[in-house]
Amino acid sequence: MTDCGEDAKLEVKQASKEFKESENVAEKYSAMTGTKNSDVNMNVGELSAAFTAVPTHKSMKKQIQFANQEEKQEFSKFPTKTGRRSLSRSISQSSTDSYSSAASYTDSSDDETSPREKTQVNSKGSSDFCVKNIKQAEFGRREIEIAEQDMSALISLRKRAQGEKPLAGSKVVGCTHITAQTAVLIETLVALGAQCRWTACNIYSTQNEVAAALAESGVSVFAWKGESEDDFWWCIDRCVNVEGWQANMILDDGGDLTHWVYKKYPSVFKKVRGIVEESVTGVHRLYQLSKAGKLCVPAMNVNDSVTKQKFDNLYCCRESILDGLKRTTDVMFGGKQVVVCGYGEVGKGCCSALKALGAIVCVTEIDPICALQACMDGFRVVKLNEVVRQMDMVITCTGNKNVVTREHLDRMKNGCIVCNMGHSNTEIDVASLRTPELTWERVRSQVDHVIWPDGKRVILLAEGRLLNLSCSTVPSFVLSITATTQALALIELYNAPEGRYKQDVYLLPKKMDEYVASLHLPNFDAHLTELSDEQAKYMGLNKNGPFKPNYYRY
Repeated sequence: MTDCGEDAKLEVKQASKEFKESENVAEKYSAMTGTKNSDVNMNVGELSAAFTAVPTHKSMKKQIQFANQEEKQEFSKFPTKTGRRSLSRSISQSSTDSYSSAASYTDSSDDETSPREKTQVNSKGSSDFCVKNIKQAEFGRREIEIAEQDMSALISLRKRAQGEKPLAGSKVVGCTHITAQTAVLIETLVALGAQCRWTACNIYSTQNEVAAALAESGVSVFAWKGESEDDFWWCIDRCVNVEGWQANMILDDGGDLTHWVYKKYPSVFKKVRGIVEESVTGVHRLYQLSKAGKLCVPAMNVNDSVTKQKFDNLYCCRESILDGLKRTTDVMFGGKQVVVCGYGEVGKGCCSALKALGAIVCVTEIDPICALQACMDGFRVVKLNEVVRQMDMVITCTGNKNVVTREHLDRMKNGCIVCNMGHSNTEIDVASLRTPELTWERVRSQVDHVIWPDGKRVILLAEGRLLNLSCSTVPSFVLSITATTQALALIELYNAPEGRYKQDVYLLPKKMDEYVASLHLPNFDAHLTELSDEQAKYMGLNKNGPFKPNYYRY
């Protein structure tokens, strides 16, 4: 190997040669500018001498000379190579702390004390809440105000109905993601007369500053980002089990709240007037209860309403899948091999977005109709175990369990990104990765390297929980559609005359779906065509809707 000093000498010789060759250039320069040739030659000569005097690499640091003490002090302000690395790492870490996971202001600044161990009081003197830091309420209020600007339909519903107070007397206990968008929903329910107590359906999706803003406004909120499993169930219990207050309506996302009330507080469950559920997992649980004859209250399946399926599930996921992956991994999508497990509305949205950015996407499916749709949309339908070795990303969105097993994870290539876009954390068998032979390495918020004994690393996002709400944010406008649907479902169930709904699971009435859609059309300056009397009669329709039968598939 050539010594570092020899390399330096060779560089000096080359530099000297180049400077000698430049003397002719100097003569031409002096002729053009009127500068004395001797001056130019002197400058070149000085530079040449300076380069030939350069010491070897090993002693170079010792030979640095400063004109005065001030120059030396100025130079010392710049970090060394090691210092620059530390500075760069510090900046990088600070950036990920500040902006990852829904841009929470509180992730990097709060202490590690559990909110359960703190005593906090809002400006009204109430302590009936448990959030990360009530002092972040002002930041949260700003985020809610931003969300309101793109949720005009929900605000319109609030203004239209708040005079009538259709939810007066209702006591709503809710378990949803706590974000700026759901805060707009909660405050709409309050404006319509409801008393609300709220908790989070996901331990990673809560925006701490938004929870603080809700607590400051008087809503009893029990949630913070990064809850443990024990914290999760404790928060649900605090919402339900409170002296002098008993819920008569449930708004759930995932079925955990419904399950807890059903198991722990059966007397409360029997007195509930209605349940509104928005996730496929929660709806599945409700249908199981109904089939077993154990569902003693009417429930509204919002998840399968047209406005939820065709807008939230499809359009929201089409945008937020990219946001979540970019924020967590900085990945380039072009040319990446991706498999999306499930081609329902969520899967369709994910595949569409990934394909648009140049990813090579294939799909797994159990349903031949969805599989045929995938094929007609240009995606290859495969079995996961046949392609998993080649994949750069594996994304689940089925609503099922153990879609990605330890066997699949063992066969993945180094650097494969694994994440879930379904509601529940059951799709990826994360528990099988918590074994002694595997090492977990936290890279940044919601990003873990799981390292195999041979050095292979799999990048696991949000520990298998919902990617978009755990690691990024979702579009306010599309959540306005879902939130408006939820609010109308609560109003319908709470005000329905006795006998309209039995102890079963119902879909949102078609007329209500159409009303939700109509509230959002003004955002696009869209103008509907009206049927003439003759046309309405010909089609057998009411001029004001509903315009499609219940069996129609949009």
